[in-house]
Amino acid sequence: MRILLVGAGGVGDAFAKIIARRTFFEHVIVSDFDLTRAERTIVAIGLKHGHAVAARFSAEQIDAGDPDRVESVARKHGATHVMNAVEPKFVPTVFAGALAAGCDYLDMAVSLSEPHPTDPYRQTGVMLGDDQFAQAADWETAGRLALVGMGVEPGLSDVFARYASDHLFRQIEELGTRDGANLIVRDDAGNEIFAPSFSIWTTIEECLNPPLIFEKDRGWFTTPPFSEPEMFDFPEGIGRVECVNVEHEEVVLMPRWLDAKRVTFKYGLGEEFIGVLKTLHLLGLDRVDPVRVRSAAGPVLVAPRDVVAACLPDPATIGPRMTGKTCAGVWITGTGLDDRPREVYLYHVADNEWTMREYDTQCVVWQTALNPVIALELLAAGTWGGIGVLGPEAFDAKAFLDLMSAPESDGGYGQPWGMEDRLA
Repeated sequence: MRILLVGAGGVGDAFAKIIARRTFFEHVIVSDFDLTRAERTIVAIGLKHGHAVAARFSAEQIDAGDPDRVESVARKHGATHVMNAVEPKFVPTVFAGALAAGCDYLDMAVSLSEPHPTDPYRQTGVMLGDDQFAQAADWETAGRLALVGMGVEPGLSDVFARYASDHLFRQIEELGTRDGANLIVRDDAGNEIFAPSFSIWTTIEECLNPPLIFEKDRGWFTTPPFSEPEMFDFPEGIGRVECVNVEHEEVVLMPRWLDAKRVTFKYGLGEEFIGVLKTLHLLGLDRVDPVRVRSAAGPVLVAPRDVVAACLPDPATIGPRMTGKTCAGVWITGTGLDDRPREVYLYHVADNEWTMREYDTQCVVWQTALNPVIALELLAAGTWGGIGVLGPEAFDAKAFLDLMSAPESDGGYGQPWGMEDRLA
């Protein structure tokens, strides 16, 4: 397996550092628009693991917005798989480049949505992933696999949902992805600062778009942003966090393969974060279409959202100043295998202190990057396999969770997951 990794930002860097500890692959081409970022990742791997491990990595400059460049780099290195670790706005081009190169493909966020033009807070427009699923026949004809949404959320949450459907429930009322954390970032003086732990570009997209909900008797529909607030109790000391509806891939992916009466996604944002997002929207700073800005060199076109991203700390750099844990999981209600009501929360927690110590990577991007590495190992072993455009729900969840939780000494990843029965 030869993997072209597109993007050496926070998640791409974490992906490379995680896979460096594994032996199932032949080579990883770490690529980025900024070649120095790709090279820096490989240097870090060499310092941690030695020259022999670093020799299994090489760096390339790439423009993720150019499908021909993605194809040419993949062909140059004989890549068998393209791992997309850049912003979701680049999904169409990386997706196209991978297919043109004859590679299998993985991503952690699917193609972007477009709100309904006249009724955005009740009706769907173009949904997340529609562009990719529309091309499923092309991937099937080519005999290639596109595994979409294989991060943590989406990704691990979808694996949990499949596991619950196969092993815990006879009938599912709701699959409710719930994501929360108690992370704090401080400046050099020890003051708490606003510094999102994940790409602000992606966060704005998710949180200000109309949230998506699925109901079996109604199909997909939308609500206003930050709707249906609820307090959710997260495990391992994180505690109660207010969660709100947010547009997310799980609501698109889970109903395609799993039988549930309702599917939701709620994110624990917090009052300050919601306030910042509302202000950005009010000022038009969430826009992605360029605006003309005067500068000393003359007028330039700049996307307001890119300016916001440039003004905030890079999520890849905030790990040393961050404390706390992040939790990703799925809350499932329904009828258990014993025909009695059941309510379960399946989850995984990442501690920033541990991920920084072990991988020199902050916990949110590390937790996201872990899951595609596990998926690739299952694909390499032949445990997982398929053709077409598929989500994580299409594969055996137990095999994934067994490999994830097994001790590293036994060939696993040493990452136990939790299950809480919550029905009193």
